[in-house]
Amino acid sequence: MNRGIRFEIPNAYGRFLGEILKPMEVSNFDWFIGEEESYFVVDDTLGDDLFPDMIMGMNGEELQKIIDNNEYYLIFANLKAFPKGAQITDVITYEDYMLSDCQMVLLVIDSTYVTVYCKDLEKVEELYNHINRQGFESLAYITDVNDTRTKLSVW
Repeated sequence: MNRGIRFEIPNAYGRFLGEILKPMEVSNFDWFIGEEESYFVVDDTLGDDLFPDMIMGMNGEELQKIIDNNEYYLIFANLKAFPKGAQITDVITYEDYMLSDCQMVLLVIDSTYVTVYCKDLEKVEELYNHINRQGFESLAYITDVNDTRTKLSVW
């Protein structure tokens, strides 16, 4: 069974979260945002932290504005989508994720390596096709057989 997708983005400034999450209707969820390492880009240089603190329940509309209307540099990112009004926790393992209300996990590691888990199998297909159209490299499905990740974390 497909659990999600993995792929590589350019190690560059951009709006990659907005591009990646386009099929996901970001505003329909509340989000866990881990306090990882990513920065706004201001005048072609790194500025303030994109997400300075761990956020338990960022409104999807607010997240959508941040990721669509700003340029930023992702080094490490940990975003988890929950239905509006659900209790938000940082799910650590795939098993925890499957038992939780969390609908999607997006992890960025070392500015390049992206992993997306999604419970909605139709959305997994939609994400795969969308990422393929974007031309990101090394696109592959994550399956029950090939998933070697032990934690849904960037550390």
